[in-house]
Amino acid sequence: MTVDAQILSALRESDAVSGADLAQRLGISRAAIWARIEDLRKLGFDIEASPHHGYRLSESPDMLLADDLVARLGEDVVIGREIIVYRETASTNDIVERLAREGAAEGLVVFAESQSKGRGRLGRRWHSPPGMGLFFSVLLRPKLRPMEATQLTVAAATALVRAIDRTSGVRAEIKWPNDLLVDGRKLAGVLTELSAELDTIKHVTLGIGLDVNQSAADFPPELRSIATSLRIASGQRVMRPDLATAVLQELGKDYARIVRGDFEQVADEWEARCTTIGRNVVIRVGDREVRGRAESLDHDGALIVRTQHGRQERIIGGDVSLEK
Repeated sequence: MTVDAQILSALRESDAVSGADLAQRLGISRAAIWARIEDLRKLGFDIEASPHHGYRLSESPDMLLADDLVARLGEDVVIGREIIVYRETASTNDIVERLAREGAAEGLVVFAESQSKGRGRLGRRWHSPPGMGLFFSVLLRPKLRPMEATQLTVAAATALVRAIDRTSGVRAEIKWPNDLLVDGRKLAGVLTELSAELDTIKHVTLGIGLDVNQSAADFPPELRSIATSLRIASGQRVMRPDLATAVLQELGKDYARIVRGDFEQVADEWEARCTTIGRNVVIRVGDREVRGRAESLDHDGALIVRTQHGRQERIIGGDVSLEK
């Protein structure tokens, strides 16, 4: 951890901590602690100082700051062991892909307050206005076969559902393969991109876009009838650092389950929150159209559809519509 991250971590561990204790813990002078506290205040952290009790963190800004997120997560984590935050970038997936090729460790997370070329599945653009959502990508290096990569999309969806419920009280539903919906409108999406050789995954870039504090007017006109945000769904603003921390914590739990070979547990949770299972669907896979009833996920995370002719088909990706 950086010095700032260690200071924020110490402030969150107790109601108040003295400058002397911080100096001893971090191995720097009290003057250096005071200087770092002043810089944190300039970033928007409300840090009170008392001659008798020391420093106390009373309020944090609604900003994504790498040191703050690292401090919230702690040191004993895989996902979030390194965090980078950009004010603006083209695509966090592109940055993680480049860093992965350069040898970055698993668990790296790249956030952007705004993306100019954010994308979802099938090359669709993801609207990413500054300071209103969570737009980020995670680098994973799982020991999975390429055909099992869908497990990671499933895990991301279940982790998002739990984190959203935990921080906002909003109950989101999952639409296969990668969307989260509230009242039929899209709240979040997951984009899984992988680099593989033969039967081995080299790395996976897991991209997530989650609309948090947008009002209806913040969406382009063409999205207002199909998109939503946690602010719209809950009627109140959500602190994005709290939500980001919860998402990374929950994603870490589900990734650990997959690494242990417990995907079945994740799949059961996914099916319980999925609006696709048990419904008649139309899935477009390239130029082909599959019609039938969505029955379940298989052991790799693919969707099992029983067609109109009674045959089971295994679908790993496509554009799905629910029939009424």
